[in-house]
Amino acid sequence: MTFQELQPKVRSIISETPLSRDQKLLAICELLNQQVSYYNWVGFYFANHDNKTLHLGPYVGAPTDHTVIPFGKGICGQVAESNANFVVPDVSAQDNYIACSFTVESEIVVPLFVNGKNIGQIDIDSHVIDPFTEADERFLEFVNQEVAKLF
Repeated sequence: MTFQELQPKVRSIISETPLSRDQKLLAICELLNQQVSYYNWVGFYFANHDNKTLHLGPYVGAPTDHTVIPFGKGICGQVAESNANFVVPDVSAQDNYIACSFTVESEIVVPLFVNGKNIGQIDIDSHVIDPFTEADERFLEFVNQEVAKLF
C-alpha cells in the first residue's frame, strides 16, 4: 500500500470516536507495521520535559527494554533535543545508538509537535539497511500532524 493510500486510513483511525488515544496510537502502529514491509518496529515515545526523559507509548514489534530514554541518548534522545527528523541508514555506523535488537539495521525518528512543542516522536526500526527515503519522512510528518490532533 502506498503512503498516499495510507493517509486516509490514518485519518480514519484518528477520527474513530469510541477509541481511546492509546488505542488510536496502537492502531496506527499496527497499520504501518502491517502495510509498510520494511517497518519492523513502530512505536511512539513521549517526552517528560521536567525529567528530560522519553517514555515508551504504544508500539508494535519486538519487546524493548528501552521504556525510558534520557534526552540526548540514542537516536530518540537526540531527536528530543534537536527537534529534527533523524534517519539512520545503518545503525552500526552510529556512535550514539541504543541497540534494541540485533535484527535492527536502520531507524527513522520523526518528532511530534503540538502547538510548536516537541511532545514526543514516532520511532521506526527496520531489518533492512537504508530503506528510508524522503517519502517516508514526509509521510511520517503527516502521521504526526494527525496524531497531534489527539492532544
